[in-house]
Amino acid sequence: VAGENFDQSPLRRTFKSKVLAHYPQNIEWNPFDQDAVNMLCMPKGLSFRTQADNRDPQLHSFLITREDGSRTYGFVLTFYEEVTSKQICTAMQTLYQMHNAEQYGSVCASSSCSMDSLASSSDEGDATSLAKLQRYNSYDISRDTLYVSKCICLITPLPFMQACKKFLVQLYKAVTSQQPPPLPLESYIHNILYEVPLPPPGRSLKFYGVYEPIICQRPGPNELPLSDYPLREVFELLGLENLVQVFTCVLLEMQILLYSQ
Repeated sequence: VAGENFDQSPLRRTFKSKVLAHYPQNIEWNPFDQDAVNMLCMPKGLSFRTQADNRDPQLHSFLITREDGSRTYGFVLTFYEEVTSKQICTAMQTLYQMHNAEQYGSVCASSSCSMDSLASSSDEGDATSLAKLQRYNSYDISRDTLYVSKCICLITPLPFMQACKKFLVQLYKAVTSQQPPPLPLESYIHNILYEVPLPPPGRSLKFYGVYEPIICQRPGPNELPLSDYPLREVFELLGLENLVQVFTCVLLEMQILLYSQ
């Protein structure tokens, strides 16, 4: 388990994640920092879900700035896949049994109830609390399907956010589709890593993803720097008043710290 979150029910806890594979193994100008990438891909750790939870894929980005000021950008698609290991499913059920036993003990301790009083349902409040606990804090290996979070990540020298997002979404679709794509998945990964060049400054580049073409555009030397993030999301996240306040702080050259969960 990542961190001390044992008070949470097991499906709400986070667990330690790790890098399963990365390719290529190393690049001279961009050595792979396994710990940093692992932490930035899954900042909250590994998480589990069941068929009753929302499992829509989520995309986020991160930035690594090195001591010399050089930057690399990461774009991450997080999705959930079914857990096929019987051992992990059994462990999750055991965690729930332990968690519910502790919760049951605290319910009884707080109301000074006993097994007899619960069984005879003389105290309906305690029986209702216990029923709610059992209903909402349960995982049945024979009834529920367990899912675990997983990430695919692209690390790039420039923040081509939209292009990377489209490629990752198409790659995810190819992985989860019942009908495989025209070529092996390795072909598409090799293509974007070795055969798709960075567009020259002031030019656009069109390349083919897994299913559809993808276009990325690089500003010229006298243009504003590349900002491929949709401005609409900034308004949705901050709101108009906050955005005006942040913009004012920028103009006044104040230090700005954005804090978020």
